[in-house]
Amino acid sequence: MSLVRPFRACMYRHEPGQDLSPVTAPPYDVISPAGREALLQNSPHNVVALELPDGPHDPEVPGNRYENGSSTWETWRESGVIVEDDTPAIYVLEQSWEHEGRHVRRRAFVAAVELHPFSDGVILPHERTLPKALSDRFHLLRATKANLSQVFGLFSDPAGETDHIFEAAMATPPMFWATDAEGVLSKAWAIRDAKSIAAVVTTVGNGPIFIADGHHRYTTALAYRDERRAIDQTADRSPEDPAYDSVMMALVNMDGPDLLVWPTHRLARAAGTFDPDAFWVALSHHFDITEDATYSESFLGELERPGFFVNAGGATRLATLRADVDPAEVIGGDHSPEWKNLDVAILQELILKPLFGISQEEPASLERLSFVKDARQALGPHDADAAFVLAPTRVEQMRAVATAGETMPQKSTYFYPKLLSGLFFRALD
Repeated sequence: MSLVRPFRACMYRHEPGQDLSPVTAPPYDVISPAGREALLQNSPHNVVALELPDGPHDPEVPGNRYENGSSTWETWRESGVIVEDDTPAIYVLEQSWEHEGRHVRRRAFVAAVELHPFSDGVILPHERTLPKALSDRFHLLRATKANLSQVFGLFSDPAGETDHIFEAAMATPPMFWATDAEGVLSKAWAIRDAKSIAAVVTTVGNGPIFIADGHHRYTTALAYRDERRAIDQTADRSPEDPAYDSVMMALVNMDGPDLLVWPTHRLARAAGTFDPDAFWVALSHHFDITEDATYSESFLGELERPGFFVNAGGATRLATLRADVDPAEVIGGDHSPEWKNLDVAILQELILKPLFGISQEEPASLERLSFVKDARQALGPHDADAAFVLAPTRVEQMRAVATAGETMPQKSTYFYPKLLSGLFFRALD
């Protein structure tokens, strides 16, 4: 079976070129309760009613959110709110926006991708997953029997062999479009001719595909596949090419020029009383400290050594890893040198763990760590004891760590923009 294949997408019923903004939403894990209500004010058919249904989270309680999500999904399909495409296709999704005074666009193929356990080395994660989130997504998938949003994946095409396929598909008017709250415009097309589909399948080949975003969705799809296989085996059924063997993914060329990865900055709180003077002294054990540093968005990425803007005790200073400090030697454990040289790993292992007692191995300590996207917000007034502004993780760093079979520390990457939910669905029944 090919790793990538066309499928018949379920979509909101639409007229050609229709604006679907009222029924779309950002990813489920960034939507607050107030945000959910605002989206449903846009349309009672907003996808958030599927992704974050009403009801208790306990699947054993009658009227739970998973039953409600399944009921909504079936009702919308039966009433024609959501319809299935007539023929299989690989879909093209373009997102465009303004970034630092220039127009940027990112293009993806939306396809069904064969599920593989991470140990196969075909689909590779780069982040850890959280058990609580996995349970919620699994119960929703089991109830709806549908991929309600895409996993965001990356494939390698350094020669740009798929560029002409994108261009040919986008030469026609889009099927529909939508704009998110940040002004990012998403447009969609369908590729139906066998030659173009075969070219996409050949270029992606046997992978690897790197998961950029949607680790929980992929992991739950894999668990659901295993459950369905066990059920079929018990019932002595052998379905041919079942839909549950694949998951819907949006695949972006990781070698393309417009793949933006932003950092996520850290706010840390001490377990007890925080002493800023003692903190700066302890920080200087591994870092050169530059007084009165002025933040610049591009500055950290231009440093020869890993560094952070640090705000603590009312002062903002630049902390740069000392030239005599080799992360591969001073960071313990059996991680690879590529992992140990990540800025986020250096921050975690040389600052957060020893100076704040914040560690992945102690989940309770993570409550004293929070994250912000905006660097100026991190360096401005806040209720944390210290703020750390990071440079972005480079795509080649993510590739090296994932290829080595490792996962990065939490929130090491932020691929901008997020994929909109509500453009495509995939039924598994």
